Amino acid sequence: MIIKKEKKGNVTIYTVDKDYDDEKIKSKISTFIKRDHIKDIIDDDADVYTAEGKLLLRFRKDVLPNTHVNLFYDNIIKFAKNISQLRGNASGGKKMAEEKGVMSNIFGYFDKWSPSQKMVFKKKNFKPLIDVRECRFNLDHPEMYKQTIPLIQDIDHLYEKLTPDQYKLQRRKANQTVFKIPNTSFTTVTTNVNNQTSIHTDKGDDEDGFGNLAVIEEGKYTGGETCFPQYGIGVNVRTGDMLFMDVHQPHANLPIVKVDKDAIRLSIVCYLRKNVWLKTKGKTRKFRDRHNCTMKRLREKK
Repeated sequence: MIIKKEKKGNVTIYTVDKDYDDEKIKSKISTFIKRDHIKDIIDDDADVYTAEGKLLLRFRKDVLPNTHVNLFYDNIIKFAKNISQLRGNASGGKKMAEEKGVMSNIFGYFDKWSPSQKMVFKKKNFKPLIDVRECRFNLDHPEMYKQTIPLIQDIDHLYEKLTPDQYKLQRRKANQTVFKIPNTSFTTVTTNVNNQTSIHTDKGDDEDGFGNLAVIEEGKYTGGETCFPQYGIGVNVRTGDMLFMDVHQPHANLPIVKVDKDAIRLSIVCYLRKNVWLKTKGKTRKFRDRHNCTMKRLREKK
C-alpha cells in the first residue's frame, strides 16, 4: 500500500508498506495475480521506496530511442516466439511450464547445457573446459544478434545513470569476464512474448545488482503490468519505458488481454548470470573464442 506520496521535479516519490507478511507472500509463490489484487498502478516517472527506506523500483517513461527499439524488435521477434519450458516457477511451476510451454527465450551466454548438447558430449566422450555456452540465437544469427546490442547498451547506460550504486557492483564483476554482451554489465538477456508470470523472485542473477525490464508493444492490449503484490502496486511499462527494480522481492505481471487479435507484448530482461561470471572471470578473449569455436564445431558435427 502507498503510505506517502510527494513530487520532486517531474518524479513522483512513493513510500510503500506491505499489505501482508512474508509468510503469506511465500505461500503465494508460483500463483498468478489478478487486477483486484493490486491497489495502485504507477504510470508516471517514479521512485518507490519501502517503509524501511530501501529502493524498490525506479521507473522512467519514454527514455529508450525508437530507432534502437525497432531494430531490436525486428531482429529478435521471430526467435522470441519460439516455445520453451524455460520459466519454471515464473510460469506457475515447472510442471505447468512443461505442459503448456511459453514464449520465453534467452540469448547471450548461459551456464547450463541444452539436452542436445549433453547428448553430443556423451556420444563423443567430450568434457568442455567450462560449463558456459553461447546461446543458440548468437550462434545461428550473429548479424541479427549484433543488431540487438544498441538497445541493450541503452539499457546499460540508464542502469548506470538511475541506479549507480548497484550498477558499480555489477559492472565490476562484468569487467572480469569477456563472456558478456559487449560494453555492458550483462551476460544474458531473457525475452518473453505475451507471458503472464506468476509470483516469483529471480534466481541465478547477480544479488548485488538491480533488475530491469523494458517492453515493446505491437498492436493493442491491456494489462501486463509488472507488480509487487506484497506491496499492492504495479507499474505500466510500455514501449520506450524503463523499469529498474528489486527482482529479489516477489513480483509478477497481470494478465494480458488482447484488443487486437495479433497484439504482442515483448518483455526484455538484461542481467548478469552469476555462474557465467564465476566460471569465466579472468578468461581471455583468446580462450573465449577458442571455446566458442570448439562448441560450434561439435554442434555442426553431431
